[in-house]
Amino acid sequence: MANKIAAVTLTGQKHKNRDIPCEDSSLAISKNGVDVVVVADGAGSKQYTHAKYGSKAATEAIAELITEHFDAIYNENREAAIKTIVIAAVHVKFAALIEEFKLDSIERLSCTLLFVAVKDRRVIVGHLGDGLIVRVSSSGVSPLTMPQNDLAGHTYFVTANHAADYMRVVKTTTDDIHAIALMSDGVQDSVYDENSGLVKPVVARMVETLKNGREEAEKEISDIVEKYIVGGSNNSDDSSFGVLYIENTVAPNSQGLPGNADAFPRGTETFKDLQMLMVEDVKKAKKIILDAANNEAPSESKGNEDEDEVKSAEERVDTKVSEEPVNESAKDTDADTKAPDSKSESKPKNTLAMIMTAIAVIELIVIVVLAIK
Repeated sequence: MANKIAAVTLTGQKHKNRDIPCEDSSLAISKNGVDVVVVADGAGSKQYTHAKYGSKAATEAIAELITEHFDAIYNENREAAIKTIVIAAVHVKFAALIEEFKLDSIERLSCTLLFVAVKDRRVIVGHLGDGLIVRVSSSGVSPLTMPQNDLAGHTYFVTANHAADYMRVVKTTTDDIHAIALMSDGVQDSVYDENSGLVKPVVARMVETLKNGREEAEKEISDIVEKYIVGGSNNSDDSSFGVLYIENTVAPNSQGLPGNADAFPRGTETFKDLQMLMVEDVKKAKKIILDAANNEAPSESKGNEDEDEVKSAEERVDTKVSEEPVNESAKDTDADTKAPDSKSESKPKNTLAMIMTAIAVIELIVIVVLAIK
């Protein structure tokens, strides 16, 4: 099995008309047995003065990180830790730009981020912000990760507070995958219907240009984007399109793919409504669980052992609540993996289970409260 990769970026008409440089960036490289495609869309508002440099640096940072450390990332079970490492790698690159251009804020470099990497049969996909990542298989094309926009159309950038919280990470295999396509919102707006989740058949046709090799594919994709997307409107945005194509796999019949679909039904309940609904129940559950752990009657043989146990539980809960999310994900795991001492071995299993449940409930309350704020 072999892979082919391609990446194309074109300047939108609204930037051409105002003589503004392209703020998108894309990169496709193969190194150390890893094929990686990265797309970044620099933020467009006036305060993001160096976004074009940020998007380029972000693509380079991710390509370097994943080609050098694919196995470590793929084998890590803590998704939060992976997200933190990805954002950290981008911020390291940004720090050099802050010094070079003497910037007053990292936000000057703001951009979105989309990437896919493949090694043997293993796949890592990452996405923060708007844009679209599409899975192409023998049965058709469908969104793998969707755009992140609020009701006002705003999106999220790698420079946002708690940026890792907004990142999506998917780890899978190449089984039943023909290709994965990535695009900035300049292309997304023309080929994706967010109301129905439909990806237009043209994406499958653009992907299939990789059959003829990278050089020919990038020329054909550029022609399609230039003619139908960038050239289709005087207000078109910068547009990037990247593809990771897996040879000797079955392509969909692009002529038989649906060109439209019904919109999703829309409910009135918001996620904040759900959070508010759960808060009181979660608080009550936390109290019951902690009371159960604190009130278990000690036997004579245990002496003060349960007092130490409760105190230890309280200390662990306090620590969990006070830690920052980044520290949580990057925390050393030696304490979790070392052998238990004789005292911990003698602790009743039901008490330990209640303590761990209490900690989990505390974490849920923190997440709910922070989200509401």
